[in-house]
Amino acid sequence: MEKAIQTLREGGLILYPTDTFWGIGCDATNKEAVANIYALTQRTPEKGMIVLLETDSKLNRYVKQIPDIAWDIVELAEKPTTIVYPEGYNVADNVLAPDKSIAARIVKEGFCHQLIKKFGKPIVSASATIANDNAPLRLEDIDKRILDGVDYIVNLPSDTKLTPKASTIMRIEMDGTFTLIRK
Repeated sequence: MEKAIQTLREGGLILYPTDTFWGIGCDATNKEAVANIYALTQRTPEKGMIVLLETDSKLNRYVKQIPDIAWDIVELAEKPTTIVYPEGYNVADNVLAPDKSIAARIVKEGFCHQLIKKFGKPIVSASATIANDNAPLRLEDIDKRILDGVDYIVNLPSDTKLTPKASTIMRIEMDGTFTLIRK
């Protein structure tokens, strides 16, 4: 945990277990670190990145306006749920989508929750893949280019397998209308 936090503070990239799959993370407020994730994963910034927070009380620090219905969804969600909000701030510009929206998920438990809490800032969550490959469930399934491209790999047993549970992704507008992006 401490080495992962130190790496994040120094602007490095970590490979870590999120609340869904193995992910590549960095300080979501560090523009250079975010750019390094785009380069490593060969993704284009059209969609922006997902940021992870440890509690819904932090949403107001990074989302300009939160539609009322979003609070209920965050509270009642039984599985990881990412919400795309109309406008984000206080994060690196390249975390946001071109329309300035921000995708954020509250991590409610586990290693990732503790990591975010101890780090004290949002962490980027990018799938530990090269441009749209399948999300890896085990460390041994991760592409060597990813393993070689990060600054620190969270030390979990190599046979640790995450439960496959991609997050639900929805976009919520200020008037409460929403679009389901991924169920």
